Amino acid sequence: MRLKIITLFFTSLLFVSSCDILNLDEDGLTTEDIVEGLKKALEIGADSASGTLSLLNGYYHGHEVFVKIPLPEEASNIRNSINGNSTLRGISDLIGLEDAFGKVILAVNRAAEDAAKDAAPIFKDAISALTIGQGWDILNGTVPGAGNGNTEFDSTAATEFLRIQTYDPLTDVYAPKINLSLNKDLIGNISAYDAWNDLTSLYNSFVTRADVMTAIELANILGGNINLPGAIETDIGVFSTQKALNGLFYMVGEEEKKIRKDPFQWGIDIIEKVFGSIL
Repeated sequence: MRLKIITLFFTSLLFVSSCDILNLDEDGLTTEDIVEGLKKALEIGADSASGTLSLLNGYYHGHEVFVKIPLPEEASNIRNSINGNSTLRGISDLIGLEDAFGKVILAVNRAAEDAAKDAAPIFKDAISALTIGQGWDILNGTVPGAGNGNTEFDSTAATEFLRIQTYDPLTDVYAPKINLSLNKDLIGNISAYDAWNDLTSLYNSFVTRADVMTAIELANILGGNINLPGAIETDIGVFSTQKALNGLFYMVGEEEKKIRKDPFQWGIDIIEKVFGSIL
């Protein structure tokens, strides 16, 4: 079936101009149908991603590797260096620094969950304004403009194309919502910004302690190679926005995979017509 459709498509190129609507198969599938079907699939994905991630623990306990927002790399490296030395780990536990690392992770994920409920309209605006000139490529698992030379079928091609086209403008729109959520008291009376400031303050006092400096010097003499920065500099707002959007795109992609695998489960004619044509 797929070979037949592809053959008909390329044959049609000989008879119509690029601005005409192409009838791609005997069922009357056109380029307009493809664009409509792709947009509908992305809208379904956006709704599902926003709804899932906005639930309690939607980020914090969801798809640990791909969705949960970790510590920024700078803070994570510091934590690992401290916990890799028994003396430093003991001092960290004593002053509450280790607890502060954990509170930041929880608070940032709570902020992302709070902001996610406003994500669907932002995505839908971007999707509705999107003209997919390369609709046939995307339908058949190719990401136009990706530039990676990958010829394998990509079951998240529509999502990846949307990411390429909209990531920067979506960041500009979504960042204020994340920053607003980072300022909310979402874990007791503590906001994510409070948790981050507590962490950085604790770390700054930790790294200047005499016993910590002595422990680091001794460890380095013994080949420990511990090099802790004098302060944590990461912008937690920028970091959280990037990670939250990455999680949203990941979840949209997961929905696209489901649609491609079984387009008939949704009961939506355009989804069945477009994605059913390539099964």
